[in-house]
Amino acid sequence: MRVLVIEDNEILSRNLVRYFSARDIFTEAALDWKEWLYKASTKFYDVIILDLNLPSMNWIDICKSLREKEKDVSIIMLTSKWTNEDIVTWLDTWADDYLVKPFEYSELLARMNAIVRRKNMNKSNTMITIWDIELNLQQIEVKKDGEIISLSKLEYDLFKYLAQNKWVALSRNDIYEKVWGEYDWDFMFSKTIDVYIWYLRKKLWKDLIETKKWFWFLIK
Repeated sequence: MRVLVIEDNEILSRNLVRYFSARDIFTEAALDWKEWLYKASTKFYDVIILDLNLPSMNWIDICKSLREKEKDVSIIMLTSKWTNEDIVTWLDTWADDYLVKPFEYSELLARMNAIVRRKNMNKSNTMITIWDIELNLQQIEVKKDGEIISLSKLEYDLFKYLAQNKWVALSRNDIYEKVWGEYDWDFMFSKTIDVYIWYLRKKLWKDLIETKKWFWFLIK
């Protein structure tokens, strides 16, 4: 999961980044409009946490801009002042969820996870989207920024297996059995899988696949 925190309270912003990062969630923060505009324009996020009480910033304009740049992004709004009418407006028009300050970090994390789960369940079973990369299981093709990327059968099968297990750390054993259809102890320590991971990084995105302790691979 990739998260952007738009919050002018430096202590709260820093604590949220630390809390989520400690749970292997890629998290960045923006304290002013220039910073959030740059990050929202150049990077992809699954969830954006937005403080409604930012000084000198119109949250409606922020939401419009975020929706234009990332139509699939989920927005959770934070506020210290609210009415029932406000909540209805936020949820009907802009937000996917909201929290009233002060709040527990664990509750915010639970709401984020629930939103991402619902979003993934609502997507077609034939399409997997990871940032600007689309994997079409029905047409057996991969697109990046709308352009078809040429992958070999093994490259495609490897990417599909990783994408279908997003956020899950997969061992070499898992990958060899599911993608190559075999397992051999000698094969386990060969560089074959590393070569194909390198192919995917080169063709799709260099930071697409994370290596953990040499043995595990995952997509976040």
